[in-house]
Amino acid sequence: NTLYDQVVDGYFARHKVKPGITGWAQVNGWRGETDTSDKIQRRVEHDLHYIENWSVLFDIKIMLATPLSLFRTQNAY
Repeated sequence: NTLYDQVVDGYFARHKVKPGITGWAQVNGWRGETDTSDKIQRRVEHDLHYIENWSVLFDIKIMLATPLSLFRTQNAY
């Protein structure tokens, strides 16, 4: 958590939202290991975008995108 906080402003805003099964960052390919500052920043940017723009329709969009994202193996374990 310390590294994340040092790399990305607003990181701790992510803790205001309960985690779900999937998320905006995950369906956009920002999942898996965050071994570089860029990966950390991009994932947190997507998470903050979700927090700032949440709606039921946005959640539905994520749910519909989740099965398609399973076929992309980039950054997956």
